Amino acid sequence: MNIVPCLTWVKQGSVNKSPQKVLIDKEDLRRVIEETKDEIEEAEEEEAEEEEGASSSQINDKKTIKDTKNKRKITDMDDDDDDYITSKYGLDDYDDDDEQDFDPVGGFDKVALFASNDDDPYITDKREDQSDDEDVEIQPTDNLIVTGRAHEDASHLEVLVYNEVEQYLYLHHDYLLPAFPLTVETINYDVGNTGDSGCYAAIGTMKPTIEVWDLNIMESLEPAFKLKGASKKKRKKSGTVGGHSDAVLDLSWNSVVGNVLASGSADFTIALWDLSELKVVTSLTQHSEKVQCVKWHPLEAQSLLSGSFDHTVKVYDCRNPNATNRTWNLQGEVERIVWNHFSPMHFFASTDNGQVFYFDIREDKPIYKFKPHNQAVTGLCLSSQIPGLLVTTSDDKKLKVWDVQDNKPQHIIEKNLKINELHCVGCCPEAPFVFAAGGDKEAKVWDIRESLKVRQHFFNRMPVKLQTECEGDEADISEDSGDEAVGAMNTLTIQNEQTVITDKTQATATVKPKSSTTSKQKKTKNRKRRKKLDRLDL
Repeated sequence: MNIVPCLTWVKQGSVNKSPQKVLIDKEDLRRVIEETKDEIEEAEEEEAEEEEGASSSQINDKKTIKDTKNKRKITDMDDDDDDYITSKYGLDDYDDDDEQDFDPVGGFDKVALFASNDDDPYITDKREDQSDDEDVEIQPTDNLIVTGRAHEDASHLEVLVYNEVEQYLYLHHDYLLPAFPLTVETINYDVGNTGDSGCYAAIGTMKPTIEVWDLNIMESLEPAFKLKGASKKKRKKSGTVGGHSDAVLDLSWNSVVGNVLASGSADFTIALWDLSELKVVTSLTQHSEKVQCVKWHPLEAQSLLSGSFDHTVKVYDCRNPNATNRTWNLQGEVERIVWNHFSPMHFFASTDNGQVFYFDIREDKPIYKFKPHNQAVTGLCLSSQIPGLLVTTSDDKKLKVWDVQDNKPQHIIEKNLKINELHCVGCCPEAPFVFAAGGDKEAKVWDIRESLKVRQHFFNRMPVKLQTECEGDEADISEDSGDEAVGAMNTLTIQNEQTVITDKTQATATVKPKSSTTSKQKKTKNRKRRKKLDRLDL
């Protein structure tokens, strides 16, 4: 398994040029171990209580399980002191910098004694370290793509670097996640009221707690903040508004009022979070099924859109959401929703039966609907700058490009990205024809201007700069007379930390370093993950 179920783009200049690296000391590592241990125990207890509390036939089993847990707790209480933690995880000499005590086989904590190769007297060639530093730097023309990726044995939040001008895509850094990722959203705000406006990625998983990671910090073992979930039992007992009690299916940051984040959950609720206080201020309970998607209006701070498995889409005025909302019934479970940022009174919604609806929030019925796919429309995205350019993805493995200008959907091209079922799609903020899609195998980036049909059809709507770039190079563009011919176009793929390009016969070639006469040069090139397409010889 190597699934990319969610992704989002980060605007150029949002992150620092040189992200910081975390240096973990012994006390921090001990604290992380203890907190993780407590969270696991609490989750196990809640899960056992839910399984045992349903019927009388489970009462006897409950006593047995409880006794077992009590025995384990007593053991843990005896062991859960500093001496136990220190001995179990080898923290005695974790951050001991005494060079005389160095033991090359003494444990992981002694592998790196020097913060930099410049300080290590045993490393005389500093050039390789400088090469790695170049890969760490984020260039002004770089975009980040933040993806959730699930492997068989672990899940990660990955930060990819994409550059449209130089055409490279590589993995910059990643973070270990506690569960399968379902949704990711970028936040440009001073989360937690720390005094620093940063760039964060909020991630929703199969667990009820939302993790918020600082994208300016690499190699971190824990998120910068947590928007904690609460069990149904605790929420009922406290009688106050709390976090979610089930998986978080979607997130949306309010770019107009930066301290507000909306989350939709499998517990049938929508939570509105105050990022300054890291707590829920309002919980919306109008849906009768899982809340699959939420989306803040791009211009109006109070308007929130939501879609659910109950076949409805709702729009709320969050100044009084329980009294001021409107509902539309669709003909299937809602998969995606998106506001039309070119026409703020309108939005799109897709369903699990392959349909897309277009609504005016002032009207009771959709303006139009069409069926771009025969299976669930899992991705729905408008171009960041080209009016009427809509991209859809589906479980049918295809990405399709549409012109929806003048309320008349017109199919332009389609492409099988060769990554099996597609789960999400997003458009680059600065490059309106560049889209990233996540699927069952990996994530791919495709500049749809590689299609002559796309270039010709949308040419008059392009900004002048893009028109100038496209003029006179039609001979270099594929003559995609049919839909399948689009498979001849180039896509960028991030795979095993290497940049991959799909050639004009759909054969995948992994970029490898050129041959070299010295072993040092080979090692340096093998470690560099950034590969530029103009150096390829396919």
